[in-house]
Amino acid sequence: MSSEQPAAYFRRDDEVYTPTSWGRSLWADGILSGPPVCGLLAREIENRYRTSEFVPARFTVDLHQPVPAVPLTVDSELTRDGNRVRAAQAVLRADGQVVARASAVLLKRSAQPPGEVWREVRQPPLPPAELLASVAPTVHLFDSDGSGDGWSVEISRHENDTRKRKWVRGIPVVAGEAGSPFVFAAMAGEQASLVTNWGTEGIGFINTDVSITFARLPIGPEMGIEAGNHLSHDGIAAGSAVLYDADGEFGVCTVSAVANERRQISGAAIDAYIPLRGGTQRA
Repeated sequence: MSSEQPAAYFRRDDEVYTPTSWGRSLWADGILSGPPVCGLLAREIENRYRTSEFVPARFTVDLHQPVPAVPLTVDSELTRDGNRVRAAQAVLRADGQVVARASAVLLKRSAQPPGEVWREVRQPPLPPAELLASVAPTVHLFDSDGSGDGWSVEISRHENDTRKRKWVRGIPVVAGEAGSPFVFAAMAGEQASLVTNWGTEGIGFINTDVSITFARLPIGPEMGIEAGNHLSHDGIAAGSAVLYDADGEFGVCTVSAVANERRQISGAAIDAYIPLRGGTQRA
């Protein structure tokens, strides 16, 4: 995988997007993981409907079927264009068939209203700079309250029943494009399913959607996602998480998920995949 340079989830040929091996899913062969799907849809929404005044405030993707790792097309339409609220929807197609849908709300920037409102003020932990510098820029990091030894490349060191978090180091959706904070956040937010459904035996739920609400966009391509809560019953789960960067929390994510225990993903399986994202040590 590391031979594909530069790292990106898709190669573009006119209006067709061909997946690279960076986007493969660990749930099954021949399908894409959630982040590249969300990234391609977010890119379409941003490129067509974001302006200097209107910024993304909510982004939702339905992931209720596997997206095959085949050439894809994406299109969108504006469903509302008001003075302060703009809404759009986008669809992803494989061989002409819809395989994923997204909707977005963009709000017009304005002044803050007067007064003070209660909010939880906290800064989720950041990975140490020396650890970030020691691993390839495509490698993600993991942490949990119960590990005892902090951030690590190995997810298996955090298979416990405490709060989880992940530091996401985004790669561009399309080769040759730099990417944007909104698209990187859309891909990071999809991983709310990982941090909220990750327990003592790995990950046993697969999400069917993700919804991200933004107070602001991240300051760069790297960001953290930290579990807020996990609720589950009869094989159905609801999860919430926060997105944050060095300036603090900036978004809230929610996911719905269904049990996928026959294909439970262990920490060991993810650890085996991590070197394919560029290696755990720089030369």
